[in-house]
Amino acid sequence: MSFSGFSDATEAQVTNAIARSWGDEFLDYTDTDVIVVGGGPSGLVAAKELAERGVDVMVVEKNNYLGGGFWLGGFLMNKLTVREPAHRVLDELGVPYEEAEEADGLQLADGPHACSALIHAACDAGAKIQNMTEFTDIVVREDHEVSGIVMNWSPVHALPRELTCVDPIAVESDLVIDATGHDAVVVSKLQERGVVDAPGIEHADEHEAGMDTTEDGEYGAPGHDSPGHDSMWIADSEDKVVEYTGKIHDGLLTCGLSTATTHGLTRMGPTFGAMLLSGKRAAQVAIDELGVEAPGVDMPGASPSPADD
Repeated sequence: MSFSGFSDATEAQVTNAIARSWGDEFLDYTDTDVIVVGGGPSGLVAAKELAERGVDVMVVEKNNYLGGGFWLGGFLMNKLTVREPAHRVLDELGVPYEEAEEADGLQLADGPHACSALIHAACDAGAKIQNMTEFTDIVVREDHEVSGIVMNWSPVHALPRELTCVDPIAVESDLVIDATGHDAVVVSKLQERGVVDAPGIEHADEHEAGMDTTEDGEYGAPGHDSPGHDSMWIADSEDKVVEYTGKIHDGLLTCGLSTATTHGLTRMGPTFGAMLLSGKRAAQVAIDELGVEAPGVDMPGASPSPADD
């Protein structure tokens, strides 16, 4: 079987194409409608829903990959659980699932399939992705209104200070959504300056219950795998994460596990329905805050609004 070969391109042309395309796209998003910090399931759902409604949205993710913990279930087993009615999001994404034998309404799906489908949907909707990029601070205006974020390349954080000093840059937005998971790093910036009351973050600070800081080559976990949370209670936590998702301060919303940490809610463990629906709720709150004329976000399980008299 013969192969006729690839099209011609020099090394310089490849480099120029990458730099030009990335630069043009990045400049379009230095001042945007919404910045979602964190590319896990809740952040990706929020970004997808917003982009589908014509909102310019950029997802900033510190890792090279998107999806957060959505690739796996618990204990390194790659089966996800989603409790009804959140299975309707899997329907929207075209992800197959089956009901578990253990409980009515408990649905099982393959993590890699669900995660890759969500990433695909968010990108197809028009959300722009800035990965390998770490949030370092917020941009504020009067009364600490959040107006953007300060960010740097993720590898810079890992380099010894004596080897490098690389200043970050700032990008602006009308809204920022903290979808950073357990650490709730965006809300933490306002909490440490006394701007917001975040009971979960305050508790984690007081009891030195931050995320695991075990050094390479050391055994054990001196930190905590979910700082700021109460103990696990799936039924309580998932409902409350969706309920508490929303505006924390002018210009700042939370969704997903950052909501749980901010408010000190019980933890939910390896089930993802709240992540998906929290992302949807955050998108609707963002649309309302922006005053965008767009179709409402379909929220599975939401109670119908009372009719106008």
